[in-house]
Amino acid sequence: MRKRGRRTRGALAVAAAAALGVAGCDAVGGDSAAPSESAKPSPKPTPLWDRSPASVAAVGDSITRGFDACDVLSDCPEASWATGASPEVDSLAVRLLGRTGAAQRSWNYAVTGARMADLPGQMAQAVRRKPQLVTVMVGANDACRRTLSAMTPVSAFRADFEDSLRSLRKALPKAQVFVASVPNLKRLWSEGRSSPMGKQVWKLGICPSMLGDADALDSAATLRRDTVQKRVEDYNKVLKEVCAEDERCRYDGGAVYDYRFGTGQLSRWDYFHPSVNGQARLAEIAYRTVTAKEPLT
Repeated sequence: MRKRGRRTRGALAVAAAAALGVAGCDAVGGDSAAPSESAKPSPKPTPLWDRSPASVAAVGDSITRGFDACDVLSDCPEASWATGASPEVDSLAVRLLGRTGAAQRSWNYAVTGARMADLPGQMAQAVRRKPQLVTVMVGANDACRRTLSAMTPVSAFRADFEDSLRSLRKALPKAQVFVASVPNLKRLWSEGRSSPMGKQVWKLGICPSMLGDADALDSAATLRRDTVQKRVEDYNKVLKEVCAEDERCRYDGGAVYDYRFGTGQLSRWDYFHPSVNGQARLAEIAYRTVTAKEPLT
């Protein structure tokens, strides 16, 4: 009788285990998923930075207008690094959108002679187009003044840049911003002073704080140029810091400032502004920054 009882209890245990298996239960409880079921993967979060924006608006100064790239003392927006159509430049807009797309969905609101104080107004114009990417290159004219005392104070430069980004963010919370560093003005002076024609054009008033009395190498001239250069470096620090506070803003990491412009990248009319070749180099820097997986530091 005992043996039969043990056999009966064993059979009942096997039957119970089989029933549990059929019901899909496990050791955790009846609400748990069956082992054979695979959990659905969680959707990937949308990245904050879109490496292929569908539209571009440009704001800034004469560099973004292609000043002196095609003709003397004239804008040449078709050669602009940001939005130009020139095949010799392959602008940022063309690289991102294609030639047809760039013609339809890129806009240039930069103005020759503009300073940081003009940026809020340009940004207000740009947001009306609802661009997915706004490019910013401004600051050279803030340092290129008649006198050192006339240079834009760093605090004012910061305030106007912050105001510009705030107005953009209020109108277009998801718009992206590419910020180019201010070029190395002292290097442009060093390269351009080898051209007699360039120095003649400089006398018309192009960046007098840096380019005035171009051949002077005395202590006063050296101090003047060093002071201008320090102000440019301070401006770039502001651009970097303010941009870093906005999760949809990318600074070029000082790439434009560090780029070693040679005479081939400078306008043959003023040896200061970028030539068509120089504009192409700026477009490369911008495209590399915009399409990078991680922001440059």
